[in-house]
Amino acid sequence: MKQILYLFLGIFLISCTSNTIYKKPENLISKDTMVMLLKDMYIANSAKNFRNFQDERYNGYIHFIYDKYKIDSTRFTTSNIYYTTQIVEYEEILKQVQTELDTLVKEKREEFKNLLLICF
Repeated sequence: MKQILYLFLGIFLISCTSNTIYKKPENLISKDTMVMLLKDMYIANSAKNFRNFQDERYNGYIHFIYDKYKIDSTRFTTSNIYYTTQIVEYEEILKQVQTELDTLVKEKREEFKNLLLICF
């Protein structure tokens, strides 16, 4: 009886292997470009929560980012899926994106502070 239990347990564990490792796509976006692309996407995603001067919201910034980097949504999606299966690489990319966004926020806060000093 124990042998059958161990056999089923072994089969169960073997069948639970991950099949989420994707092959590297032919048109993979480079890590550096992916960092810049994700940074711009995070900025665009947060910008849609603000209203413009006409008190309207605009949600179509993502296609401008695709145009800027001369890619399409399919290429981005396949590259993003590949990088998400490469956990160590994707963590490096996201850490670099976070660092660049933090630097950008600090720069913009400093500019805003200087602008306030000039105005008052």
